[in-house]
Amino acid sequence: MECIIKEKKKMGNDGESKVLNIELTQEKIKSIVNITYSQPVSYFRKKIKLEMDILKPYKAEKYPAVLFVPGGSFAHSYKENYLQQRLEIAKAGYVVASIEYRTIPDGVFPQSVEDVKAAVRFLKANADEYGIDKERIAIMGESAGGYLVAMAGATNGTRDFDKGENLSENSDIKAVIDIYGITEFGEEADFEIPDDVEEGYRATFLSVKFWLDDVRNNIELTNPIPHISSKTPPFLLMHGDADTLVPPIHTEKLHKALIEKGIESTRYIVTGAGHSDEYWFQPEIVNIIIEFLNEKIKNV
Repeated sequence: MECIIKEKKKMGNDGESKVLNIELTQEKIKSIVNITYSQPVSYFRKKIKLEMDILKPYKAEKYPAVLFVPGGSFAHSYKENYLQQRLEIAKAGYVVASIEYRTIPDGVFPQSVEDVKAAVRFLKANADEYGIDKERIAIMGESAGGYLVAMAGATNGTRDFDKGENLSENSDIKAVIDIYGITEFGEEADFEIPDDVEEGYRATFLSVKFWLDDVRNNIELTNPIPHISSKTPPFLLMHGDADTLVPPIHTEKLHKALIEKGIESTRYIVTGAGHSDEYWFQPEIVNIIIEFLNEKIKNV
């Protein structure tokens, strides 16, 4: 009993309620999960269902939107990934959708790119339901997802890779965020398997090879750089200098190509960061992303 009394005194339990004044600085966020956005046919001619999750502010107004595309070596696409980053972006006043897409063995190139475009069209076709300003949509991806958003962004303003539902809408977007994405897949792409982690990366390499099998005779088609045009939107690229799975040369080549072709591009190298490690969950990274989004699709 003596211990309990001492603890109460320590907590200042004098019977009075405490007053807490709070400044409202954050939106209340709603989560909507497992929304079917497309039902394409798999590599084996079987109809499959692709889903997305949405984080959105509760207020009944229209917000700019960000479509997040996860990585996964083209072997899986977990829409639940990058939750911390997606939540922070939603809290900053965005509708944030995250998707799954066709991966091996259900999908090979260019089907994954087609799925990203289909997701953009779905958001535009359902903009009223989900509180989206369909003229202000950006796409963001990491690793394989970074590659897919780079491809979707490079082919912006065209009907390339537009297949499936909601074709009355276009798949144009206003900005691209490519986080340690692959850029090219040829022998010159510097996509080697490091000796110290050979077993872990061999599976990744084989996944990518299978994903590309149907276009080996036209590998340039898979590279976003030749697709860049005057309609390609601004890019934000980020890469870790300790990334041994997708070396930084990939985003460096893309960055230089965008600049050479007159497209706005900003690239950050993160010191000490590897591939999809803890560095990418730090507030400095998210703050740069939000600042870029604010400039390109929110405060315009």
